[in-house]
Amino acid sequence: MSMGFKHIALAVAAAALGSTSVSALAQAQDVKIGFAAPLTGGQAHYGADFRSGVTLAIEDFNATKPVIGGKPVHFVLDAADDQADPRTGTTVAQKLVDDGVAAVIGHFNSGTSIPAAPIYARAGIPELATATAPAFTAQGFATTFRLVTSDSQQGGVLGTYAVKDLKFKRFAIVDDRTAYGQGVAEEFAKAVKAAGGTVVAQEFTNDKAVDFRAILTHIKQSDADAIFYGGADTQAAPFLKQMRSLAIQSTLIGPDMIHSDELLKIAGPAAEGALASSGGSPLDKMPGGKAYVEHYTKRFGNPVELYSPYAYDGTTAVLNAMKKADSVDPKVYLPVLKATQMKGVTTNELAYDDRGDLKYGGVTVYKVSGGKWTALQTVGTK
Repeated sequence: MSMGFKHIALAVAAAALGSTSVSALAQAQDVKIGFAAPLTGGQAHYGADFRSGVTLAIEDFNATKPVIGGKPVHFVLDAADDQADPRTGTTVAQKLVDDGVAAVIGHFNSGTSIPAAPIYARAGIPELATATAPAFTAQGFATTFRLVTSDSQQGGVLGTYAVKDLKFKRFAIVDDRTAYGQGVAEEFAKAVKAAGGTVVAQEFTNDKAVDFRAILTHIKQSDADAIFYGGADTQAAPFLKQMRSLAIQSTLIGPDMIHSDELLKIAGPAAEGALASSGGSPLDKMPGGKAYVEHYTKRFGNPVELYSPYAYDGTTAVLNAMKKADSVDPKVYLPVLKATQMKGVTTNELAYDDRGDLKYGGVTVYKVSGGKWTALQTVGTK
């Protein structure tokens, strides 16, 4: 671990140092931290990056030899693959509850996080998800927390930017009918209309589709300046390639799940000029971004993608709350978690509002230029 990251890791694990002997540590109580995300299928790369952030936070916290409730504790990851499927997600949620986890970092998708939330709420277990659909925290459970900005923030910023800054006027909108894709598309459409733009076509697909030519042929007739795709890079990449094969020159715009290197690899030159929003600041502009990249790449041997820094901060917030409350019992540490004010990798002040949303989310708009994602504008960070 570099000295820079060691300083950050110790700072975010505030007061977590313990004075246990090697023999005492060997008898440390194992405390399970649950994790759920797609670890197989088309979204597995998201899940792997998300899990790596949780793993790194747990390892860093364990290195401080924490003592909680007068006993040495050792945190272990209980990871589950929800396959980005709502039904599997609820099954996984019940399994994690039955496993006796003290907290859950996940789920990844809105479509799995929303139906899983009542299961964790009944058990009193905090769930910290990357779900962006406003409905996730709008359910009103005291146990739900959002790791990233919501669709209302992302879609709103991107829609306004497309009209006001890029001067686009005519928009076609396509979504994959998932809670995530539909939610962010609706927020984008609202922002476009509020800014004076016009939605000239609206189409729907699904998150397993690979052929979009019928939809695109219809959209081509609308003469849209830009096409918004609400969904993941797995579909957005072939969508882009088929756009160009049909000589559609409209700019593709999408939410955070298309802001990935995977999209660049699959779409190739067709991705040039595409736009995406993503929560928070660019990695190199995050308060602890540079040191985190060094630490992450040394540990895992591959580059940081998108979600792991947020997973790292959220996991650390949970572990800090347990330490401060001197308990791993969710009933005891939950109020402390809700009152979190922490400097993390992603922000100078990680804090949650009454719903469990980030108080200072922020959104960055990116553009593919020269085969790379380039930041254009960041708003709302702290």
